[in-house]
Amino acid sequence: MISIKLDNVSLAYRLYEKLTLTAPDRRLGGLGGKIGRSGGKQVVQALEDVSFELKAGDRLGLVGPNGAGKTTLLKVLYGIYQPSSGIVAIEGKVDALFNINIGFRPEATGRRNIVLRGLISGWTEAEIQEKMPEIIAFSELGDFIDVPFKTYSQGMA
Repeated sequence: MISIKLDNVSLAYRLYEKLTLTAPDRRLGGLGGKIGRSGGKQVVQALEDVSFELKAGDRLGLVGPNGAGKTTLLKVLYGIYQPSSGIVAIEGKVDALFNINIGFRPEATGRRNIVLRGLISGWTEAEIQEKMPEIIAFSELGDFIDVPFKTYSQGMA
């Protein structure tokens, strides 16, 4: 069973540059992050008491202003950041797509790029071929799946 569960996850990280702010500062978590003190050190509270549970087939959308912690949360889910407190329980495999264009070859077709991206993600050829129809259907590219990626509009890419 594939699942992701977060229970009261918080993440605070230390500031190495001393700052005094009187208004939200986009360099430090914008509207979402809070500056405080912990153990005599200045810290940014990037996430605070985040809880949710996802099971196979569920979808999660993250919406918020710059600095709200969306990417920070994704990095916690992928294991790049360890939370300061709370529990992250993941069953199954988590893949990170922080830059969707990483690993894509402009000259290759959409179909070939699916194969390349699958290989980068550690999938076998058989897994890629099994998932190919679902990925193509999700892309809504139709016949454009077989034209070079470099010809795609921004939305198609």
